[in-house]
Amino acid sequence: MIDFTIFQAAFPIDGPYPYDQTGVRSIETFRKSFDGVLFIDRVLKALDIGDGKVYPPKGENALRTLHRQICESKVSSHHKLSVLFYLLLDFDDVRGGRSLLAGALAEESGLPQTYQVLMRGLWHMDRKEFKFALEHLAHPSLPPSEFADDIIIALVRHAVGHDYSLPLAYYHTIRPIFKKAEALDLLFGALARTSVTEALYFLRTYPDHIRQQLFERLVSSVLDHPQAVGPRGKELVSLPLSSAEEKWLRDYLTAGDGKKSKNAKPVTQMRQIVTGRVRGSLTFGEPGGQVYSARAR
Repeated sequence: MIDFTIFQAAFPIDGPYPYDQTGVRSIETFRKSFDGVLFIDRVLKALDIGDGKVYPPKGENALRTLHRQICESKVSSHHKLSVLFYLLLDFDDVRGGRSLLAGALAEESGLPQTYQVLMRGLWHMDRKEFKFALEHLAHPSLPPSEFADDIIIALVRHAVGHDYSLPLAYYHTIRPIFKKAEALDLLFGALARTSVTEALYFLRTYPDHIRQQLFERLVSSVLDHPQAVGPRGKELVSLPLSSAEEKWLRDYLTAGDGKKSKNAKPVTQMRQIVTGRVRGSLTFGEPGGQVYSARAR
């Protein structure tokens, strides 16, 4: 079995090096795009390894210092090896597809597969390779990660073109219990923009005081959308609402913040049509689009 406490046993002594000026600059650019915190930073903090930002090590002496800090930390060997595994993924990255330093360390040290899968996923997250990251982080062998909130936050914030398929896929696979309000807020926003119906069923899993806040946010997202009286509006007003949700909708549109929206009245009228509460004649529609009308019988 490899003695990973020996620097030369853990790291190659020649060949391409990932922590030269170019490599460090690239990593810092990624860190900046994540508001100054990489996932490896969170791992090191959770394991109480190093003081401050010890990654990336700037030069071989800094790498030796980090290696010593890892080995002297008061965590399990599996946790120490996980950090070394992550660092060796950096070496593999600059050495090309044939380099398998991280995998060799894991095999020779007996690092469990779950640790490897998690650290590969976090490494790809730090490189903004989100599709590859989810192949690992959403793996069925992994329990919910303590970094699940931060993974959701990163995936939603970096969604391209309002495509939230990745954060939603991660959520539906892992089903994390959110610890951070920001993670819940961002995920629900992604749900609301993707499917009004799915967002409704999601918010129903929360207690009433949170549920009402989320419901009003869902209605707000519809009112603010260009298709408020089109497909999204029709999806909203066609929802099978409970009596409480019906009251929240009516109050929000007629007396709450939703009343300020130009779309509040037509959405209210659309709901009246769906529920059969039409009084008199109604005519409304999207500018330049389809016109909807109804008359009470």
